[in-house]
Amino acid sequence: MNEKASVSKRLNAKHAKILLDLLKQPGNKECADCHNKGPRWASINLGIFICMQCSGIHRSLGVHISKVRSTTLDTWLPDQVAFMQAMGNEKANSYWEADLPAVFVRSPIETFIKAKYVSRRWAPTTPQPIPEIYEENTTLTRKEIPKRARRYSLDEEFFIKGIPKIEAQTSSHCRAESFNFLESFEESSSPVSFEACPSIKNVDAGTDLFSLLYVSEETQDRTVVPPSRWATFE
Repeated sequence: MNEKASVSKRLNAKHAKILLDLLKQPGNKECADCHNKGPRWASINLGIFICMQCSGIHRSLGVHISKVRSTTLDTWLPDQVAFMQAMGNEKANSYWEADLPAVFVRSPIETFIKAKYVSRRWAPTTPQPIPEIYEENTTLTRKEIPKRARRYSLDEEFFIKGIPKIEAQTSSHCRAESFNFLESFEESSSPVSFEACPSIKNVDAGTDLFSLLYVSEETQDRTVVPPSRWATFE
């Protein structure tokens, strides 16, 4: 099942508010690449906020380099929001622009972005340190889980959890005798009696199955029934 289907409207609104608060932070008020103000897009694997123009360039790099999401239009998962909280533009640029000169012309911006993330021109040779993510308790309540993400419908869940299981309509005495039968059968193959439970016939453990199904000729009813008058009517 798609993970986004488990995000309710209430949880999605909570994520949108968190992202809006992150965009108000000083380091996130400008695009991480071109420094234009008011970014509304993000790269969820790089942990940066970018403008619309740079988001199109990031999409052209491929999802193995940058995964772009809208902070207002797309549905976010809890781990994605938590990573954006832990990273941000300042922390990300401290790695990707570690060796970038203080005065540098970023135009054309497409060439700059490709050199920054694809060629890793100004990044250290060591891998980027991943910040520790402290996720909030995002356990969904009953009302926050959409119907298509529930395991059971309301009626099914009521019958499964609300009503106790119905006991079998068998006397406790017969059940006890059945357990005694299993224990005695494991110990030896001698015949076991079920006199205490009249609904169960006495069966010899050594009796063959075919002998149980065989009917003696002496017990068979061989009475000849004469044909009716209509059977002999011509």
